[in-house]
Amino acid sequence: MSHILSTTWRRYRLLFVTFLVSTFVVVVVQTTLISRTQGLDELQHRSSADLNRYILSLQQKLDRYKDLPKLLSSHSTLTDALQWPDNLSTQRANIYLEQVNQSINAADVYLMNNLGMTIAASNWANERSFVGKNYAFRPYFKDAMEGKAGRYFALGSVSKKRGYYFSFPAYRHNQIIGVVVVKIDLNEIESDWTDPDLDILVTDEDGVIFISTQADWKFRTLKPLSQQAIQRIAESLRYGDHQLTALDIIEKKEREEGGTLVTLVDGDRINNEALDGVKAKEFLLQSRDLEDSGLTVVVLASTKSVKVKMFYTALTIGFIFIALVLLIMVLLTRQRITRERARFKLLETKALEENEARVRAIIDNTQAGLITLDAQGRIESMNSMGEKLFGYDEVNVRSAYISKLLAQEDRAICWRHLTASDEDRQDELFTEARGLRKNGSVFPIELIIGHMDYGAIKRFIVTIHDITQRKQYEEELKHARELLEHRVEERTADLTDANRKLLEEVEKHQNTQDELIQTAKLAVLGQMSAGINHELNQPLTAIRTYADNAQAFLKLGRMDTAEKNLNEISKLTERMAKIIHPLKEFSRKTSGNAEPVCLKNVHDGAMSIMYGRLNKVKAQVNWPHDLDHSYVMGDTVRLEQVLVNLISNALQAMESEQAPVVDIELYNEPKWTVLLVRDHGPGVPEDDLNRVFEPFYTTKKAGQGLGLGLSISYRIIESMGGQLSVENHPQGGAVFKICLPIAQAPDNVIS
Repeated sequence: MSHILSTTWRRYRLLFVTFLVSTFVVVVVQTTLISRTQGLDELQHRSSADLNRYILSLQQKLDRYKDLPKLLSSHSTLTDALQWPDNLSTQRANIYLEQVNQSINAADVYLMNNLGMTIAASNWANERSFVGKNYAFRPYFKDAMEGKAGRYFALGSVSKKRGYYFSFPAYRHNQIIGVVVVKIDLNEIESDWTDPDLDILVTDEDGVIFISTQADWKFRTLKPLSQQAIQRIAESLRYGDHQLTALDIIEKKEREEGGTLVTLVDGDRINNEALDGVKAKEFLLQSRDLEDSGLTVVVLASTKSVKVKMFYTALTIGFIFIALVLLIMVLLTRQRITRERARFKLLETKALEENEARVRAIIDNTQAGLITLDAQGRIESMNSMGEKLFGYDEVNVRSAYISKLLAQEDRAICWRHLTASDEDRQDELFTEARGLRKNGSVFPIELIIGHMDYGAIKRFIVTIHDITQRKQYEEELKHARELLEHRVEERTADLTDANRKLLEEVEKHQNTQDELIQTAKLAVLGQMSAGINHELNQPLTAIRTYADNAQAFLKLGRMDTAEKNLNEISKLTERMAKIIHPLKEFSRKTSGNAEPVCLKNVHDGAMSIMYGRLNKVKAQVNWPHDLDHSYVMGDTVRLEQVLVNLISNALQAMESEQAPVVDIELYNEPKWTVLLVRDHGPGVPEDDLNRVFEPFYTTKKAGQGLGLGLSISYRIIESMGGQLSVENHPQGGAVFKICLPIAQAPDNVIS
């Protein structure tokens, strides 16, 4: 009987599945259609109620302002401004309209004469005031001039903002003399409509959307406009330069219960027959006209909620249907499972035997020795690699303790791990040890003892690797490392000796450089000796004369006159000391330490050294006047030497001139203080500008120098962290540029 049922089920399986699928599709489709109809009815009732609410809100907004133009048109301030439009009356009208606008909270209130010219407005004080603008072309002005109350929606021609306009004529002796207009802003109504599932539109009599909760729909139409309508709207400037294109409605379907189902394109539309790439949204459209306004309020309720309801309905019905089918299938397959269970047990037993054989083959062929131990540390099994490593057969070591395979000194650590309690024992023991073969030889091994829980029985598994070859490699590596360290020590000793010799050479070079600088200073002193001798000869001659006279006066007993001659001798000796002192300061050796240096002190020292030579050649050195507060990092004596050398070179370059002049300038850069020393000589040849600071380079005549002065000066400035360079002045002569680090004045200096 069971065999017959199984054969019958297989024969009619395809037919049964086809029947189930067809039944499932019919049930789901019919249920979904019913759910769609009910959902659309609910959506229509809900959106209709929302439409009534939004119409009432808009109507109340408009009713607040519709009678205000009529009320304002009879006010004497406005009629006087229309009848006698002088400055005083129009200014009163402006102020009155501004006060009114602040009270009623409208967008703007303004007054036009019978020609459409705005003569007063609430925004008269703003830059974009309506005053002076002509709005005769607006329909609300034309309606008022015909004696009717005007209503109109448009974009402001000045403000470019949306507004709804109420107008009413102003009379004087039953004659229309002007129009009062109240403009209101409907943006706040638009901002109050925030239902995410409902889009609200307000259109004019032409179907142009001017209020919308969708920003992209503003100034579009619900249907295409005729060319005449577009021309008429453009001439009235109602919507500025906006292109009044129609919304992309690709399908409209009237419902018997009311409302219209429309499908709108979402995104760019591709113009082809298949409408490839177009994404569309479906809405339920309902509309109603607003009385006495020419406006139509439209609501577009998204059918997304209906589709969601359809989806969940279909999902629920499908789930119930599938659950019933599955229940039936479970009952049918339960019998088949019972039959298969016996066959499965047979296959499982066979698979376990095959798996056990496969695992044993893997264990026997692994490259590590594997040994299993019982809870007391006795050997239960050993793979073939273990037998090969230790020289024992598994049968010979079974039930023996693991210590039989280990050297005496390594057994303790293994037994501590095996006999430790569960709380104190590590998860795994990993160590290096020495194995003991059957023939008594030992060899290095890597030993790992881990847990192997088999049900409630505790076991250990031991993994053993022969590391004889690795130990040989480690020994060779250790020998190579020791050899390398020995070579590094020898090389380090050589480098230390070479470094010591290099430091000695640097010290000798520094001493040589200092001596060379000192020699150059003495050479400069030698060049100035002639002028110094001349300066000293004069006071020496005078001293001899005064001494002889004093001796004669003493013999004559003229003590007063002799005392005066002795006083003159004293003054002359002080003068000679002043002449010699700068030379002594210039010739002394410097300490070489950088410190804040005042450029005024450098000026005084250099000029005291050079004054004799400057007087001799009638030269003039023009220094800047703000040296007292200029400080640089350097050395006073060395900086004096550089300036004396540069001024001396400048005088030699101008030796053919009757009254040579040396100009010195000073200015500051972000990190540097810059001194420029310029002469008015022939300058440096362009080809030699790069060689000026080379040792022994000179353009002087024979006997005037060795060409070391500028080279030494360059090294001095460089040692103070500065720079020395040269260039030719555009008006003639050479300019030497000294750059030194800026320094702060010492704390003990009073500014």
